[in-house]
Amino acid sequence: MRSSLTRPGLRKIASLILLLGLLALSQAAWAAHGEARPEKRGVLLVAFGTSVAGADAAYVNIEKKLKEEIPGVEVRWAYSSKIVRHKLAGGEKPVKLDSPAEALAKMMDEDFTHVAVQSLQTIPGQEFHALSETARSFSGMPKGMKKVAVGLPLLATTQDLTRVADALAQSAPKERKVGEAVVFVGHGTKHPANVYYPGLQYYLWKKDRLAFVGTVEGSPTREDVLAELAESNVKKAYLVPLLAVAGDHAHNDIAGDEPGSWKTVLTKAGIACVPVLKGTAESDAVAAIWVDHVKAALAQLGTDK
Repeated sequence: MRSSLTRPGLRKIASLILLLGLLALSQAAWAAHGEARPEKRGVLLVAFGTSVAGADAAYVNIEKKLKEEIPGVEVRWAYSSKIVRHKLAGGEKPVKLDSPAEALAKMMDEDFTHVAVQSLQTIPGQEFHALSETARSFSGMPKGMKKVAVGLPLLATTQDLTRVADALAQSAPKERKVGEAVVFVGHGTKHPANVYYPGLQYYLWKKDRLAFVGTVEGSPTREDVLAELAESNVKKAYLVPLLAVAGDHAHNDIAGDEPGSWKTVLTKAGIACVPVLKGTAESDAVAAIWVDHVKAALAQLGTDK
């Protein structure tokens, strides 16, 4: 029996088969360059940064605790402060630190598909929101990372406030005697997130009535703390940074000999001051809170498996 297909008809069928083959090859190539990429997860720890020698021991402690809790996790670092990065790069022994955007771009170039960006800020203020915006710009980028999640700063939930209050109360100087106070001094901000400092004070007072929270640039102010110290008839206070690291603010604004430092002002008010130059991240109990926030961010990333 003769076929009803004409030569032009056969050519059309052959062309269709060829087209379908090319489409299949194209889809396979697209998968090889995009969807079929193996999953690669990592953590980017982002701090404001410090140029004070030895202060970064606090950062080292957080990374150590993180790797103990999540063995095998790839950890990268970034400093958000341009001033600190430039100062470190121009020192006698130059150190190159990436900005958050630079670090994420490098991770993207190294084929990381899922990245947890962990803020080492104390409160979710301006620095945290700027970091979140940067991280969001990398999430789902064509031929880039599939997903980026941002871990919350130290104080973000009621549970964080209670855990930090417990950790600070336990870390108070052992040599402190009855009637002596401990004052935890944070940076402070005009951002609405400053409310976390008086919130922390509330939970801290449940643990220790002579433990106070103050800020350099926010509220509670130094005057607020002085009034509380006077009302409690305190004659001696330990000044402890409520900062991840004991950097410039700790050495100058809190413990310095300048006329406007906390140490100088409280001393003039008749209160003997003992600065304790340790960042909160040096405390294992505080570092554990940041590590838990990293775990939560990693959980947000999900999996392709």
